[in-house]
Amino acid sequence: MSTRSRIGLELADGSILSAYHHYDGYPEWLGRILNTHYNTKEKVAELIDGGDMSCCWTNMRWTKEGAKEVEEYGAEYYSGRGDDCPPRLDKDMDEFFADNEEYSYIFRNGNWYAYDMHQFEDMVAPEPIEIPSAPLHV
Repeated sequence: MSTRSRIGLELADGSILSAYHHYDGYPEWLGRILNTHYNTKEKVAELIDGGDMSCCWTNMRWTKEGAKEVEEYGAEYYSGRGDDCPPRLDKDMDEFFADNEEYSYIFRNGNWYAYDMHQFEDMVAPEPIEIPSAPLHV
């Protein structure tokens, strides 16, 4: 089962460069992983540059023969299995929020901001939510 999310980096002009993240997108896991391991603009840009992914912090990697375990933790990008899923550029937050993931994350001014998109509810606006503060180490 997946908890779909979108990870974004706000650029100087207010546009947002982002990638889809498939597994465990809830703040108690993904939010804490982002805070712990992707906590600078450079690290976030490098993460998003790989495009859409199954998971941003795993020791599994796609290959043409299937998934395999590796020693180093990092992102498992769909491009590893041959898919073409580059990052997406949205002109503003409204466009960024319009893709129907369950959670959205934006790295802005050196901090992560999380939003519950209430995808399975009648709520219209994204709700800002807190990311638990304790680091998550894997």
